[in-house]
Amino acid sequence: MTSTVPSKTRKLPTQAIGAKIFHSSNIISLFIMLTSGLQIYNANPVFGGRQGVHIPPIFTLGGWLAGGRHWHFAAMWLFSLNLLWYGIYILMTRRWRHRFVGVNDVKALQKTKNPQRLIYAWHRIAYTAIIPILLLALFTGIGMYKPAQFSWIVDLFGSWQALRIVHFSSVPMVILFAVVHWLLGHKAGGEELTESMFW
Repeated sequence: MTSTVPSKTRKLPTQAIGAKIFHSSNIISLFIMLTSGLQIYNANPVFGGRQGVHIPPIFTLGGWLAGGRHWHFAAMWLFSLNLLWYGIYILMTRRWRHRFVGVNDVKALQKTKNPQRLIYAWHRIAYTAIIPILLLALFTGIGMYKPAQFSWIVDLFGSWQALRIVHFSSVPMVILFAVVHWLLGHKAGGEELTESMFW
């Protein structure tokens, strides 16, 4: 007769409802901003003028310039308000102490041999680095949204075209962050951790 020892069940990761709402809203708003932004881009490509490289319609949202702008700015408000309330949320709950890079993370990159600790350090570095990029994207977006009311933003970048280039350049950086964020999360906790961020 053999005795079996029950295996210890693995505890599945759980996230606060605020984190779930934040991640889900960001995915939706970023997807809308990306596809509608490509629709706006097609009206006057950033590089090469009107004869520049155009994006196939299957990757765009809005159908035409005005439609793309409506979708883009609607999603911008969703994204901006989502960032605002989440910023207030992590300040009130003091989660910011565990989200952003600190001296210990820099030391960990230099000294630690613990791979899990390195993952968390890189994650906090990515979280911190994306903040100025998002603020730059929103700042330049506002200047493009209301160039007459915020002409000083256009002047700050030298010209309308320069403003467009900076705004357009922020897109691949945000996409890169999303990919790195997902890879680090997956490496730290697998599919269970990634899925726990949404449901």
